[in-house]
This record gives sequence, C-alpha cells and structure tokens, in this order.
Amino acid sequence: MSKQKEIIQKLLAKADVQINGSRPWDITVHDDELYARIISGGNLALGESYMDGWWDCPAIDQFISRALKAKLSQELSFSLDSLWSYITAVSSNRGSIRRSFEIGEKHYDTGNDLFEKMLDKRLVYTCGYWAKAKTLDGAQKDKLDLVCRKLNLKKGQKVLDIGCGWGSFAKYAAETYGVKVVGVTVSKEQVELAKKLCEGLPIEIRLQDYRDVNEQFDHIVSLGMFEHVGIKNYRTYMEVANKCLKDEGLFLLHTIGKNTSTLSGDRWMGKYIFPGGMLPTVEWIAKSVEGLFIMEDWHNFGPDYDKTLMTWFKNFDTAWPSLKDKYGKRFYRMWKYYLLICAGSFRARDIQLWQIVLSKKGVVGGYKSVR
Repeated sequence: MSKQKEIIQKLLAKADVQINGSRPWDITVHDDELYARIISGGNLALGESYMDGWWDCPAIDQFISRALKAKLSQELSFSLDSLWSYITAVSSNRGSIRRSFEIGEKHYDTGNDLFEKMLDKRLVYTCGYWAKAKTLDGAQKDKLDLVCRKLNLKKGQKVLDIGCGWGSFAKYAAETYGVKVVGVTVSKEQVELAKKLCEGLPIEIRLQDYRDVNEQFDHIVSLGMFEHVGIKNYRTYMEVANKCLKDEGLFLLHTIGKNTSTLSGDRWMGKYIFPGGMLPTVEWIAKSVEGLFIMEDWHNFGPDYDKTLMTWFKNFDTAWPSLKDKYGKRFYRMWKYYLLICAGSFRARDIQLWQIVLSKKGVVGGYKSVR
C-alpha cells in the first residue's frame, strides 16, 4: 500500500468511509493515482478526479456529509487548496461591476432547458420551504408566500428583486399580492425567459448590475444572490439597498451562509459552478448592515435545502436521457457532484440558509416574526 493511500484510508476511517466498500457512502477507486492527487490538490482535486471518473460513490451526499461531520477537510489543511483560495480572495474583487456578469454567463446561462427539467414549475432556483409541503412545487410556493408575508406586501406597492432569476418571485408576488416588481439579473438567458413568463403583469425585468439601480421602492427582496457579491462588496451592496429602500420599507435577504469567517472556500465550486462565489457569515453580514439597517428577524431553515437539492438531483437524473446529447457525460458527473455535495453540506449543518428581515429605522411597535 502506498503512503498516500494509507493517509487517505486513515482519514476516511474517521468518517466511517471505506475504500471499495459496499455501503452507499463508501467510495470505489478506479485509479490509484487518486490518493496523491487529493493530498496535493485538496477539494479541487477531489471534484476534478470525480469528473474524470477516477472514483465513484453510490451516495455522494452521504459521503460528503460524513466527511464534513468528521472535519476531514481540516486534516488536509496543508494542501495548496486553502492557500490559493485565500490569495484569490484578498488580491482580487470577483464581485466587481466589471466581473459581475461572469456568473451569469458561466452558470445561469448554462441552458434554460436544463433548469426547466430540474426545478419546479415556477423555476425557483433557491431553497424550498418544507414545513408543510409534500412536493417541490408546494415547497417553492410556500417559500415565495413566506417571503411575501414577511414583507407584508400590499396591493400597489413597488418591490425591487435583486437577482430575480427567471422571475418566479416577481410573478408570484404580482399575481397573488398585486404588487409591481422590478427584477434585475446578470443572466441574459434569465432575462429572455423571465420576460416571457411575466408578460402582461406589472413587472420589469432588467439585465442590470444591482449597483446601477437608482430609484426607491416600498420593499426589496434578494433570494440567493448575495452569495455572488463577495466580501469586498458587502458594504456597497447594503448601501445600495439602503438608498433604494423607502424609510418605512423592509428588505428581505435570503442567502446561504457559512459558520466560520474564513476567506478560503471550495476551489472546485468556484472553478466549475459559481465563479467568484463566497458564502457570508453572521459576522460579515452584521458588519455590512451596521449603521444602515436594523435587524428585525433572522430565520435559519438550512436543513430544507438538503431536501430541495435531493429533489433537484432526482429531477435532473430522471431528465438526463433528454439532455445528454447536448451536455455530455463529463457535464453529468460535474452537475451531479455539485448538487449532491451541496445536499451533504446542508445535511452536515456545515452551511446554512438564512432569511433576514431588515428595516431602516425599526418597525414601530416591533416586527412580528412570520414562519
């Protein structure tokens, strides 16, 4: 047995994962060079080697959940993986206006056909709310309604949706609560389809960076966009929201978050899925809103993302025969890995899903939390 294999085998044993074992969370190794590759390349090498077919696992979500709970990534902290992530974070601004459209081109413009097959009927690409729902359609409807109720939307009000996706929130809020919505996104594909889906409603969809919005709204909502902003732009983001929000309005921020304030992240995710992405922490969000907003409510339903992601993967996997000729086998392994490692991360409580309600001057008499 090579020294590298022995190191990896001992690490995996801490998570009760076996090499070439028979349980769903055990990994099957097809190339013995895998061990040296992971030791030298960390998370990036782990993901790329899976894309290359060097290893397999019947339940990647279970494998990742066990690995995270056992804190195996800390054991490989000597790899260049974390160092490179740190250098990138402090030396560049991936969320700058010049680079802000990169995420739209890299990820959200992948193909509307892919997302239509994977997501619910409204094309909501954020965490569902499964408190009462039994289906993905139901969970996403309940999430959208939860957001509307938290904002206490009233007919005729004007709402800004930062990172509007395919217009799912805008369409639901306009149809159900009678509000007007301006949605901004950096994805050309999203703009094109969102305009079609929202046709005939008091909704304006723009291909626009959030920093270029310069008007006031009764309320602001941002669902799953803050993850692309970057720590260097958090304060600017909040200043824009403050400028665009009327004094009596509410701002609902829906974002994935991480537990510790480190600048290093998953290099594989940054390279293949979300370029420039960075998950905020409680500390970073708190600092970014200080002096601009009052925090009225903080709701964590991160475990619901596990169920959402597993349903997305089931939909994607079922639809793959109709997608494979366009996207190819390597894309399948990449996308599968992306969805399942995210599910495992939420299951391990390594990352969270937060909905935060903010006001500019404080809600008179106090904000009544909505669940």
